[in-house]
Amino acid sequence: MKIPIGHIKKNAGNAPFRFDNQMDVSELESMNNDIREIAPVHVHGTADDQGNDIVFTFRIEGEMVLPCARTLADVPYPFTIDALEIFSESPHNENSSEDEIHSIDGEVIDLAPLIKENILLEVPYRVFSDDEETISQASFEGEGWEFISEDKQEKKVDPRMKKLETLLKDEEE
Repeated sequence: MKIPIGHIKKNAGNAPFRFDNQMDVSELESMNNDIREIAPVHVHGTADDQGNDIVFTFRIEGEMVLPCARTLADVPYPFTIDALEIFSESPHNENSSEDEIHSIDGEVIDLAPLIKENILLEVPYRVFSDDEETISQASFEGEGWEFISEDKQEKKVDPRMKKLETLLKDEEE
């Protein structure tokens, strides 16, 4: 999402520059994260010229599909992110160690990398599906493992302890 600086500065004295776009961020699916699918996001906000700085205040709205932490089923996760990004034309900010102020290179500001970064920061650690049908279709056993709830757990004797059990029975008799 590229915005020419000329459009922002054209009406700088009257009102902030407004933008409202859909943006395809599907390349986030191929990165090493939990995002299985992400629809195009809606980005809207304002760009305000403040001398040497241009302040972007915008909102990112969309929905991503993440794996359920219990069942690994797809879980739709809607998100809304409010972001503030500052770009500066001032040369003294280039040497600054602060990551919050971005330098302006050229006549166009590209918000796409910052939008993607904000979305990646919004991905939750884990999500859970509330859909009863998904939970009921979940796999409760696999290759070399089986889920046993406390209610269904049987009193199984460890085979290594089997000999001790026979000794205890002999002593009782």
